Amino acid sequence: MASTSALQPERCCLLAAPRRRRQAHHLLRMLPPRAPPALSFLSRRLFRRGAARFSSGDGGGRAGSAGAVEKRSVPVPVPEVAEVKRGGDRGDEEEEEEGKLELTWPPWEGLPERYRLMGATSLAFVICNMDKVNLSVAIIPMSHQYGWNSSTAGLVQSSFFWGYALSQLPGGWLAKLIGGRTVLKVGVLVWSLSTAIIPAVAGFMPGLVLSRILVGIGEGVSPSAATDLIARTIPIQERSRAVAVVFGGLSFGSVLGYLFAPPIIQNLGWESVFYIFGLLGVIWCIVFESIKELQSSDNEDTLNLEQTDTGSNGIISSPTSLKSSDTSLEEMKDSIKDVPWREFFKSKAVWAMIYAHFCGSWGHYTCLSWLPTFFSEELDLNLTEAAWVSILPPLGSMIITSIAAPFADNLISTGVDTTKVRKICQTIAFLSPAAFMMLSSVDLGLPPWVIVAFLTSGLALSSFALAGLYCTHQDISREYASILLGITNTVGAVPGIVGVALTGYLVDTTHSWSISLFAPSIFFYLTGTVVWLTFASSEPQDFNKSASESLAESNQ
Repeated sequence: MASTSALQPERCCLLAAPRRRRQAHHLLRMLPPRAPPALSFLSRRLFRRGAARFSSGDGGGRAGSAGAVEKRSVPVPVPEVAEVKRGGDRGDEEEEEEGKLELTWPPWEGLPERYRLMGATSLAFVICNMDKVNLSVAIIPMSHQYGWNSSTAGLVQSSFFWGYALSQLPGGWLAKLIGGRTVLKVGVLVWSLSTAIIPAVAGFMPGLVLSRILVGIGEGVSPSAATDLIARTIPIQERSRAVAVVFGGLSFGSVLGYLFAPPIIQNLGWESVFYIFGLLGVIWCIVFESIKELQSSDNEDTLNLEQTDTGSNGIISSPTSLKSSDTSLEEMKDSIKDVPWREFFKSKAVWAMIYAHFCGSWGHYTCLSWLPTFFSEELDLNLTEAAWVSILPPLGSMIITSIAAPFADNLISTGVDTTKVRKICQTIAFLSPAAFMMLSSVDLGLPPWVIVAFLTSGLALSSFALAGLYCTHQDISREYASILLGITNTVGAVPGIVGVALTGYLVDTTHSWSISLFAPSIFFYLTGTVVWLTFASSEPQDFNKSASESLAESNQ
């Protein structure tokens, strides 16, 4: 009897437990497939408590035959229980994933450090060209207000290229000495503040010219700084896309400048465009500081420039160290002496880059400076139509850039020789505008929109240079990439000073756009192609080793 009475509670528990399970399952089935987190948690809690009560029983501490019955009752398999529990675990995982998604802010937080850096650098180049083209629009009301003639207006606009040409080599040297990040930040701050003070000095010609020279200096150091950043942080398989993203910001900046400058000037006055665009650069500097702090706290992708790369990641091939910002004057002098200048100019590949940069810049600067006038006079477009048409080439460049960069990187990733890829891309960048300019310069009786389409297509395809010439500096020497770009960009700035003025002179004397604008550009595009295909190379060159060997030979 004692044994039977002892078993009575267990029988009641065994009879009641299935009823609890059915009630719990019934409650779970009544829930929607994706119940709110709080409700699904409550239902799982209710079911697990019932299951726990069943497995342990009300008399779990009993001995004897009651313990035997309890042991036999524990392992009762319930497939539905397992399924529900697994579903509950999946619900927990989904809740955790949702929580992670909610915490991912800002959206670029999870990006590798080098991608965030390239995005910020590209944005700097957007602001760069916005500040470059704003004067092209504002010069019209400024000329009316101050009574400037075309020669005076041309002097003001060309003064930008004086500073741009003078700052190329110093910018490349400083980028190597103290790092491209610091040089870029200082450059953006200089050109932004110089842009903002233009309204205050516009009535004083020397002050206006000086302010535009400072804008040119600030923007002139930026390409070398960006090249240094790309060479130090981007592997070769991603380099074409990095160059395209960064330097593609120039085209986007031109588009934004031409779009926003006219309405700003019309509604707020010409002074406002300089204040607003200058303020954008100051804001960029502040944001760039915050990105720098994020990078210092995340060392996952940070490049240690004091280590020598073994060749596995393709980031840097020689030991390089960054000096602190308090570098002494003597160290700076020594660093200039350490640059193998003579070895640079002994390299045929370097001379090919110099001439190609000059040829590409001639066509780019002269066409973009004079195309609005060409559209207005030769194609009988009014000023508004000419201004809108002038936006088409940079828009086309943005599209072509998104095609050229993956095209080049994919070829390199599949094993195609890097030199061959750079030659293909640069040849497209030269021959395409040459061919379309030939078609535009010949009197074929074409309607204006066809000529606009020809010139837009040719100038847009010239953006293949971002996967050609502009990658070669990093290819042949990552250590001196910024200085090499400074050398080629110095020569490339000459057409902005000479070519733009010479084109205007030829238009006045010959009254022929074919002779003054298109013929010189076609000549330089064709000769640049020949020189590039003959002498260009992307093979890495150890200029330091060559300099040491030359020194040893001279000592002997």
